[in-house]
Amino acid sequence: MALRFVTHLMFDGGAEEAMNFYVSVFENARVLDAQRYGSDESGMEGKLRVGSFSLGDSEFMCIDTPVKHDFTFTPSMSIFVDCESPAELERVFAALSEGGEVFMPLDDYGFSRRFGWTNDRFGVSWQVNLP
Repeated sequence: MALRFVTHLMFDGGAEEAMNFYVSVFENARVLDAQRYGSDESGMEGKLRVGSFSLGDSEFMCIDTPVKHDFTFTPSMSIFVDCESPAELERVFAALSEGGEVFMPLDDYGFSRRFGWTNDRFGVSWQVNLP
C-alpha cells in the first residue's frame, strides 16, 4: 500500500465552519465526510469530531479538539495555491483575506507575477500565486 499524505487542521470550535468556507471558495472542492461529537463523547456535542474535504486534488482533515492547547496555527506552515487566472487569484485572495490578516498584499514580488500571503479568519495561512 502506498503512503498517503493528508493535511490535518485542528480547530478550537470552528472546524466545520472553516471546512464549509474553504469548499465554497475553491472550484472542484467538496466535503467528503463530517462526523460530529455525540452527547457521550469528550468533545462538545454537535461539533466536528473529524471532517474531511478536498480542494482540487488535495485532501484535508479537520477536527474541533476537545482539549485546550497553548498553541494554534502559525504562518510558518501555510497552504500554497497556484491559481489558473488573474480573476481566480483576486477572488480567492479576497475571500481568504476577509476578516483575516494580510501579510503580503497581491503584487509582483519578482519571484511571481502576482502573489499574496494571508491568514484567514480561522488563523490558517495561505499563499496564493499566479505562476
